[in-house]
Amino acid sequence: MEKLWGKRFLALFIDALVITLISWIFTALIYPLIAVANIFGILNYWLVLTALVIIGYFTFLEGKYSTTLGKNIAKMKVIADDGNMNFSKAFKRNLSKILWFPLIIDVLAGFVVGNSRIRYLDKFAKTDVTNVGTEDKNQSKISVEPESTA
Repeated sequence: MEKLWGKRFLALFIDALVITLISWIFTALIYPLIAVANIFGILNYWLVLTALVIIGYFTFLEGKYSTTLGKNIAKMKVIADDGNMNFSKAFKRNLSKILWFPLIIDVLAGFVVGNSRIRYLDKFAKTDVTNVGTEDKNQSKISVEPESTA
């Protein structure tokens, strides 16, 4: 279990680097326009924009691919309890990452409700993070019919 949390932290660190890079690029592209237009007051909303980039990054990648760049490097993926990972579930499970600090509360809440393996919002979204190659929760429910011989 500790190994999974270590991998999750590594994946989050890599994703934080990617999001920082995206923010730097966006800033480099937008700042000259802000300077020319002399609308520096818009920088007061930069924190909101950063939160949207964070939520958008995790929601899009996990909703579409069940992984992020960090999780992919750490060989992990997000799975849904019902086997149908989508954008709604990805959004719900990533709300606590909006500006990183609520993530600590999310992890602690997961421990408090009795499951040290998942965050509280994973429980709320009915998702889990697993190692790639590990059988998902629904794998045991699938039955394989033997081929009929004709």
